[in-house]
Amino acid sequence: MAKHGDNKQVAASARKARERNLRLIKAFLFVISLAVALCVGFFVRGDAKLLGALGFESLAGSSDATAAGEQKNVYNSLSERVDEVEGILSEESLDSFDLDQATSSMLTALAEATEDPYLHYYDPAHYALLEQDGGQGYEGIGVLFGEYGGHAYAVDVFDGSSAQAAGVKQGDFVVAIDGDRSREWSQSEVVAALDREEGSTAVVTWRRPETMGAEGGEEFTTVLTCSESDEVNVEATLEEGAVGVVTLRQISANSADLVREAVESLEGQGAQAFVLDIRDTPGGYLSQAVEVANLFVRNGTIVQIQTNSGVSTKQASGEVLTDKPLVVLVNGNTAAAAEVLAAALQDNQRATLVGQTTLGKGSVQVVRELSFGGALRYTAAYYLSPQGRGINGLGVAPDIVVGQQDDGSDTQMTLAVETAQSSIPS
Repeated sequence: MAKHGDNKQVAASARKARERNLRLIKAFLFVISLAVALCVGFFVRGDAKLLGALGFESLAGSSDATAAGEQKNVYNSLSERVDEVEGILSEESLDSFDLDQATSSMLTALAEATEDPYLHYYDPAHYALLEQDGGQGYEGIGVLFGEYGGHAYAVDVFDGSSAQAAGVKQGDFVVAIDGDRSREWSQSEVVAALDREEGSTAVVTWRRPETMGAEGGEEFTTVLTCSESDEVNVEATLEEGAVGVVTLRQISANSADLVREAVESLEGQGAQAFVLDIRDTPGGYLSQAVEVANLFVRNGTIVQIQTNSGVSTKQASGEVLTDKPLVVLVNGNTAAAAEVLAAALQDNQRATLVGQTTLGKGSVQVVRELSFGGALRYTAAYYLSPQGRGINGLGVAPDIVVGQQDDGSDTQMTLAVETAQSSIPS
């Protein structure tokens, strides 16, 4: 009986061994099959036809998508991305689009995506209007326009003008002209749009913010009559018998000649010192700002100009008109080329600046015509002071800070004349 029991135990052990060996063989075969499958997958993953024949159509599609995705990663320009989308739409979309409208919308969106507040696309119709602009900053409604952050605003409102009668004030921004709110009106666009025959009317909607850079503000609409403007660009007066005051409203194409005439006239009247008033001067021609500075600066740098190509400079000509003491009046509306003039006189220690920090519009905009019609305006350069100080977004700080009083008295001018008078040699 003992022997029979031993035989049973041996048989059971043998059966367990066979089962264990069978499981090991199955596991080994599974590993081999998986390895073969992975190898096959590796070699055929790029073969769409073979994958399709094997029944893996979805894998064939995902392979193409992955390849396309890898290709898209090399696209590093807007034009390539738009070209791809346009290709898909033209080949596969059932819809269509208006090319001119799509161009305008795309370029407007591009402008909004940049940090250049002056970047703007003009469609062919608006560009044609701009080309009619005669270059003045003021129009027959009696407003001298400037630009802040790409928006036109009233720098000065002339006495007795249609705008003054309608309640337009300094600092009011243009929102719409004749109901057109389709764009953010720039200075050049406003000037061109209001260049109308005498006696014609213009409906202008304005926005009055609390401060220059503030959003929002009360809106109001005016109906203004256009008329010929005889506003004098340069004025000359003699104060306290010895201080000649030259007021420069805008740096126009002949400003240097006009300032020269004013200084010579005042010297003939006995002026021993000068005040150059460029408050509320919205800039203009850089070349004329340099020429005005040349009337007072004997040698040195007048301005530095920073572009993608580097930094260039404009030097003093050495042909000064006078070496007599000079004070320059500036305020928050002194902008662009007028800021260049102020910085040139300050950095060369030629003048004392009195007033308030200037606007900080130290950039140059270029309008380039496009081959497909219209034009693009963009910032092409920045002005730097002779010593390399930035102007854009910072402004030019005066040597003597003084605000303007609300009672109508011109405390800034009073202090400027006193400062000039105290500089006259005994």
